[in-house]
Amino acid sequence: MNKNNPEINNMSADSKNRKQLLETMRTAAKKIAPVWPLERFVAVNPYLGLTDNRFENVARDLAMAGGIQMTLPTAFYLQKMEEGKLSRQDIFEALNRHHNETSVDEFLDSAKQISEIHTFELIPTMADVAQKVTEKDWTRFMIARISTWAASYFDQGQAIWKAADQEKSPFAAWKLEASVDLTTEMSGLKGFRKAVKAFPENAVDAAQEALKTLNIPDDGKDIYLHSLLLRVGGWAAYAARVDWDNELYGGKDGVLIEFLAILLCWEACLLKCIPHKELESEWNTARKTLPFATIQKELNQQLTQKLILQEAYDLAAQREIVSKFNDSGEILKKSKEQAKAQAIFCIDVRSEVYRRNLEMADSDIETLGFAGFFAFPINYVPIGHETGEAQCPVLLKTGPTILEEMPDSETTQRALNNRVLYRQVKQAWKSFKSGAITCFSFVSPIGLSYLPKLFTDSFGLTRPVPHPDQDGLKSEFVKNKRVSLTASGHDHPTSGIPLDQQISMAKNALSAMSLTDDFARFVLIVGHGSTMVNNPHATGYDCGACGGHTGESNARVAAEVLNNREVRAGLQRENIFIPVNTVFLACLHDTTTDEVTIFNEYDVPSDRHAELSELKESLRNAGHGSRTERALRLASEDGLDADKSIMFRSKDWSQTRPEWGLAGCSAFVVAPRERTKGIDFGGRSFLHSYDWKNDKDFGVLELIMTAPMVVTSWISLQYYASTVDNRLFGSGNKTLHNVTAGVGVLEGYSGDLRVGLPWQAVHDGENFQHEPVRLNVIIEAPISAMNNVLEKHSAVKDLCDNGWINLLAMDETGSVSHRYRGELGWEEMNVHAA
Repeated sequence: MNKNNPEINNMSADSKNRKQLLETMRTAAKKIAPVWPLERFVAVNPYLGLTDNRFENVARDLAMAGGIQMTLPTAFYLQKMEEGKLSRQDIFEALNRHHNETSVDEFLDSAKQISEIHTFELIPTMADVAQKVTEKDWTRFMIARISTWAASYFDQGQAIWKAADQEKSPFAAWKLEASVDLTTEMSGLKGFRKAVKAFPENAVDAAQEALKTLNIPDDGKDIYLHSLLLRVGGWAAYAARVDWDNELYGGKDGVLIEFLAILLCWEACLLKCIPHKELESEWNTARKTLPFATIQKELNQQLTQKLILQEAYDLAAQREIVSKFNDSGEILKKSKEQAKAQAIFCIDVRSEVYRRNLEMADSDIETLGFAGFFAFPINYVPIGHETGEAQCPVLLKTGPTILEEMPDSETTQRALNNRVLYRQVKQAWKSFKSGAITCFSFVSPIGLSYLPKLFTDSFGLTRPVPHPDQDGLKSEFVKNKRVSLTASGHDHPTSGIPLDQQISMAKNALSAMSLTDDFARFVLIVGHGSTMVNNPHATGYDCGACGGHTGESNARVAAEVLNNREVRAGLQRENIFIPVNTVFLACLHDTTTDEVTIFNEYDVPSDRHAELSELKESLRNAGHGSRTERALRLASEDGLDADKSIMFRSKDWSQTRPEWGLAGCSAFVVAPRERTKGIDFGGRSFLHSYDWKNDKDFGVLELIMTAPMVVTSWISLQYYASTVDNRLFGSGNKTLHNVTAGVGVLEGYSGDLRVGLPWQAVHDGENFQHEPVRLNVIIEAPISAMNNVLEKHSAVKDLCDNGWINLLAMDETGSVSHRYRGELGWEEMNVHAA
């Protein structure tokens, strides 16, 4: 009897079994983190569905289920000891944390002796056993066939002709195609189509029959289903993303469950259709090892040692970041005079470099950090588009719809016609190039006309492809773009933001930024984006807080709202008084070139143009300083100065590392800027402005710990996973990438959809540019207030309790004083010297 579910108890035996199977399949599906398509490739924690368990336990589960690594090889950590970055004291503390009484010397001797090369028996699948018996790689074949179908089913407009019926459910579409596809039988699977047709039409019923055929033991189903999903983890992750979006907007899951049913049917068909007398007996032996209790001691010993070394390396990184604060000296006080400018940047680690250089370029400029959508979660509709783009973190629902427009209706219509015509011609040209007959004409005579463009593109004189935001628009239109905050246009009757909502959004944004008084003469709202070419993962370098887009539209909307006199009058009723001479400027920081563009210079009165020119000069100087700093890390080409080198990389279509993105991210600091000003974090720290003394009910603290803190943990863990196991949680060598279905990449011509970051995003060819460190979150706030947030939000508490991030408290002197130990307990910090 299922005491926890009375509904199941009243069902028939078959209905109970079906219901329980559905719950088991859903449990397995929830362990797969979603992956977003290339058009908005946001960072995601690949361990998302597993964070309710301890880090080290998940490491053991994934090692068994999919051969997945959650640490680097032992040699990496031993090398760090030789370099002095990892100390014996760090290892001693890590041993204590793991309740290991081995001495440091004994531990290191053992770690050096154990070989990294072991062949572990992973959780067996039918494809594994079939490969062993027949000496044919059935796993690879199965993945290739499923990937071919999935690319067609999930296609977002890349393919001219689609084989899969996208109107049907995933399982129904697969069953229809697999029932007529001859490839399987030509490859040796006799009767495969007949076996597929025999499965029930319902995905769960088919899964139930497949499990019966495979005779999977009940106590082995969980790990077996999880293992199956990990074998085709890329497309499983994409299906999980479809479910994520459905559930976010009030729908239901089910796409990944149906995908899991497809995998189960494939497994059952392999057993039925491979004519080998030993297959069934070998499978019967293998399936008995499925219960999780059969973990090998050999695997445990080696993995335990590497987890201790990883813990020690985390402690070493923590020691380094904490020492920056504890050695920083006296806190600088704000001047009482009105500042020349305040610049609000995204908390992105790349902004830290520019902020530091901007403050050095002009000491009268203050900088702040806030999530790059600036608390304006909009649905932005560019000119010539019918639907909008979600300009907010994927954790949030989109807010009001905003239309892109020009200063007047006539210019708007001209821009619209220009972009529509461009896309019609582009589509016709694509059809011509891809046609079965016309492609020959393209390659021979017409192809020669591309030689001049190939030459100028290769030498960085021109850009191989237009910037997405400028695609199809002439420069005059790009320069004069605006946003419409009032409802307009019969095609978009729900667009715009009512005045009362504008006031509410403005109040929430300024309060969350801890910017409710002492406004400067100019307040820059600086979104960010990147400039690069020939990079399928380009949106991954744009703003994650803006859903994988640039922050331009959010900055434009925020500035438009905050410059509105009626909004300011409404804010006064909320005790927020913005001086008459304060002008909010919408800006965009190009993180590849470190250039900052101001979009709404027209809002600056003519008598203040000299001030604006002085500000722009400071921005240029900050850009030069930032490029010089980044050029050193990028090991730019000899013979070019930093400015020319960085600019050239942004247009070089052969460049595999146009910038380092968020590689190296290791800390998230939530405190007033006075705590971090003057500290060089080397572009490796997220910086969020927050003053807990102005946060009376700690609502802002709760918002930060449940949104930006979670998002930064996603970024950190995506980079972590792409570093420790790029084979399964990264996307491999980007020079081999082929875009498929318009949603992701394959590494080569076939195989599973790749998730995560390319190897070139974390490694420079000789050394790691991102080293495996779990995020250190440092918050200046009362411990009791942080505990209240953790107690209220179990998912956030899991991240801290189970070792996915390290939570640290800063005291009123600016020193990091306490470390979270789990279950709402804290310990005083005692940071040793290296």
